[in-house]
Order: sequence, then structure tokens, then C-alpha cells
Amino acid sequence: MNKTALILVDIQKDFLPGGAFAIPNGDVILPVINQLASLPFDNILASKDWHPQNHVSFAINHNKSVGEKIIHEYVEQILWPVHCVQESPGAEFAEGSFTTKILKSFLKGTDTNIDSYSTFFDNQHKKSTGLSEYLKKRGINELYIAGLATDYCVKYSVLDAINLGFDVFVVKDACHGIDLHSKDSEKALAQMVDSGAILMSLQDVSKRLCSKE
Repeated sequence: MNKTALILVDIQKDFLPGGAFAIPNGDVILPVINQLASLPFDNILASKDWHPQNHVSFAINHNKSVGEKIIHEYVEQILWPVHCVQESPGAEFAEGSFTTKILKSFLKGTDTNIDSYSTFFDNQHKKSTGLSEYLKKRGINELYIAGLATDYCVKYSVLDAINLGFDVFVVKDACHGIDLHSKDSEKALAQMVDSGAILMSLQDVSKRLCSKE
């Protein structure tokens, strides 16, 4: 029988309304996340953006505007607001019952000079967060991925998970996007499906997991 894990991507205060990098209506997923985390997964894991104050992705560190792009060490970097700084209140998980179900969290974006969207690797795939090793050691091969944001950290987590050989399900109603450009989230979901992910709703996941019991 397949072993399952729910991967909750960056459900942190800075990404919710009132936060330093508030994703519009990002909090709409919280009730879904709380219900999702109550389902019988074998493991529930989470990632956190965990940036140093001088992180390369922060627009202010380059005297530029949010959304602009730079080339840093030969790699294109989108610039963002200062967010999820290590040990800051905004870097903590959003409030919700899901937080009590998380067995382990994995930190990403900890290197000053490399951004990290994926829960598995930095953007240049130079360093692993340890998540893939953790999953494989426990024989987990079926991943359900949800969180923020659909068009960046969720997308790149899903693509890496597929490349690592996991069976990947994206819980669409438990994700929300930034949409810097029109239909970014829609395009991201299409790319995930084209790469081999399966889109599911909370209801679909509930039926699937409960049928295995």
C-alpha cells in the first residue's frame, strides 16, 4: 500500500492579509487546510520560507521595486518585499488547527545568495532541504501538496517532487496564487498537470484516503 504525506507549503503569516508580503485573499485556503490536515495521512509536513535580512530576493536590498528582475550570479531573480525573515513573527505559521498536526518543518531560502521556491531544493538545485531524503527514508511515495503560492512555491515543489519520482496530487482548493501577471496560477496548474501531477479537491482527497482505510 502507498504511504502518504501532506506537504503544506509556506502557510506563514507574512503571506496572509496584513502580512509583509500579503497574497490577496490568501487566507481563503485556511479552512480548507485545517480540514485537509484532519485527514488520515501517514505524515503531515510543512515548509517555511526562512530568509536572512539581507536576502537576495528582497527588492529593498537592491534599491529596486517589487516585481523587477535582476541577474544575480548569472541567474534571473524576481525581487519581492522583505518577508519571512528568520525568527520574525511574520515567518511563523498562520494560526489554525493544522499547526498541531505538523510532524516536521523544513526551512528554505536560508542562503543569502540563492532564492528557494521549492520545498525540496534551492532554485539552482545546489542544496537540498532534506525533505526528499526524509520522505524516502520513511517509504512515502504519494504526496499531496497544498499552500502558498500556486504560481511559485507550490508549482516548483510539485515539479521537483515529480522529478524525484513521487506520485503527486495538488489540492487545488487548498492553494492560492500571487498572480503577478494575469492567469499565472492557471498556467502554473496546467504546467503541473502536463508534468504528471493530478489535481484534486479536498473532497476528492478525503474520498481517496478514507477508501484506503
